[in-house]
Order: sequence, then C-alpha cells, then structure tokens
Amino acid sequence: MIILDGKETARKKSSLLKTKIEKLTKAIGRSPKLTILLVGNDKLSAHFVGLKKKSCEELGIECQISQQSETIPQDELEQKINELNQDESVDAILVQLPLPQHIDTSSIIEAIDYRKDVDGLTSKNFGLLAAGKPYLIPCTPKGIVTLLKEHGIALDGKRAVVVGRSNLVGKPTAQMLLKENCTVTIAHSKTANLKQIIAQAEVVVLAMGQENVITPEMVREDAVIVDVAMNRHAGKFVGDIYNSDNLPLLEKRCAAITPVPGGVGPMTILSLMENIVTAAEKA
Repeated sequence: MIILDGKETARKKSSLLKTKIEKLTKAIGRSPKLTILLVGNDKLSAHFVGLKKKSCEELGIECQISQQSETIPQDELEQKINELNQDESVDAILVQLPLPQHIDTSSIIEAIDYRKDVDGLTSKNFGLLAAGKPYLIPCTPKGIVTLLKEHGIALDGKRAVVVGRSNLVGKPTAQMLLKENCTVTIAHSKTANLKQIIAQAEVVVLAMGQENVITPEMVREDAVIVDVAMNRHAGKFVGDIYNSDNLPLLEKRCAAITPVPGGVGPMTILSLMENIVTAAEKA
C-alpha cells in the first residue's frame, strides 16, 4: 500500500514554488501579498491563520492579518473587503471561517473579488470550475488532485466516489475529478445503498467528518482512498476511515491512502500558496 504523503509532497513542491515567487517578486517589484481577515478571537481560527502566515513568510509572500472585532457589523465587514478589492497592493484576500453567527457567511464570500478569492469559494470561481475554465480553484480539491498525480495515481477513466457534498470540498472535488476524466458519483449521509456505491469505486474521497461511518470492509480491494476529514478521537486526529484500528485492514485492501494527519492538510496549504501566486501573476 502506498502512503500518499502530503507533507513530503508539499515540501518538495514548495521548494519549486519559492523559486517562482523570487522571480515574480523581481518582475513586479514587490512580494505577492495576502490579506487575511480574522474576525473574533477563536483560538482554533487564530491557530490556522498563524500556520498560513508562517507558510507565506517561508516562501517570501507578504501576509497581513487584519484582526476584526467579534461584533463587527455585516456592512462594515463587507466595506473592509471592498477596500481590499480596490487595493492594488493586495493580490489575495482570505476570510478565515467560521464567522460569528450574526454574519451572513455567503454574502461575505461573495463580496470578495473573484480574482483575489484564493480560497476559490465565490460563485464566480465555482462556476468557472464547473464550466471547465478554472480561475482560482478551491485549495483542498486542488491539493487532492495534485497529491494523486505526484504519486503516479492514474485517474483517467477511473470510477470515483466523493462522499460529502460541501461547497468547500465535496462538490469542487467532484468537478476536479471529472476534469481528469473520472466517472464521478457524489454521495452523502442520506445516500441510499452507500455501501454498494463505495464498493464499486476505484477512487474514494471521504469528506463527511464522521468517523467510522465508512469502514475498511466497504471499499473494494486496490482502491485509492483520500481521507479529507480531521476528527478528534481520544485526543488525536483521525480521518473518516484512517485510524490506528483500521490501518492493518486498510494496508491489506487498499492500493493507496492518505494519512491523517499529514495527507491532505499540507497539500491544502500548498494550494493556497499557489493560488496567491496565480492571483498575483494574473493581476
């Protein structure tokens, strides 16, 4: 069984990306710049923002964190985004999610100029991806496909199942796999005959966020499994299927699998960095 090591793959590709950023910085006379809007004082959100800032700094990308009050009104937050849209020194905008309950998250995302939307979450970017003309691709789906390709996993003509239908992962991942000539089924928690559907798939992407709903016995032999989930169990992070109890059986059945952690996560961060560079280049 191949372990699809996202951490090592991201490290290798980051080295190449750093060289590209150095050339771009010389060409435009400044570093590419990301502004992250962080609303409130959620510790987990602050942790993730810190990781993104660290990755930017390691590659030579300028990262500005714009800290906003937990009680900021909707219109004021939208105004701040509009100011960043107009700021030519800002190449990329990211709003750290989740937002406080009084904020309409969908409206905030739509307020971002799609050309600076490095999370790829605006309806404009989603529509361009679905039309086969991607501009900025959602980071996790982009990272998944990159990881599979870097490990020599052939996708052309394969039957794939994406378990999860979120706008963040499930739907755009399905679009990415379609682009690679897979025959794709989107399944979810309400899907009838889920076991039979998964059993037919040569590529299985798990993004439900529910541990052990999908068990090793449900996947076909020699399947490639991409486990996107990060569930907490006994103080550790585990996937929807990837954990220490399941690993012995997975090793016998699967052709390849992403570890949790260390699989999709590092590739998501890499894809964010690549999107920042793409936004700067296109600007």
